[in-house]
Amino acid sequence: METLPCTGCRGLCCGPVPVTEQELKKIKKKIKSMPPKLRAELEGQKRFFGTCIFFDQDKDRCGIHSVRPAICRAFGLHKNLVCFRKPEAAVKANWSAAEAPVGILSEDFTWKDFK
Repeated sequence: METLPCTGCRGLCCGPVPVTEQELKKIKKKIKSMPPKLRAELEGQKRFFGTCIFFDQDKDRCGIHSVRPAICRAFGLHKNLVCFRKPEAAVKANWSAAEAPVGILSEDFTWKDFK
């Protein structure tokens, strides 16, 4: 599997992040299962405008990696979701969502929706 140079980008490519109803359910379950201290640390971080609310600025990685949305799993590997630091990794055909999104993380869904 191709790897991307995600560290050092500080989540600049992590947004906007559309989510489906099923993805939202998985994320809510993940957030509820997080230790309260970890959840509070992730929630309290300052992020760049438009960056996903679950990008962990302190650790420079996705804070919900195991349940990240499909678009995040596809990013950098498809011709319409190119990583600017490793464009040659985008060898797959254009990516399109299998389901319609119900909203965008950071815009339609914020931390108050995951309490």
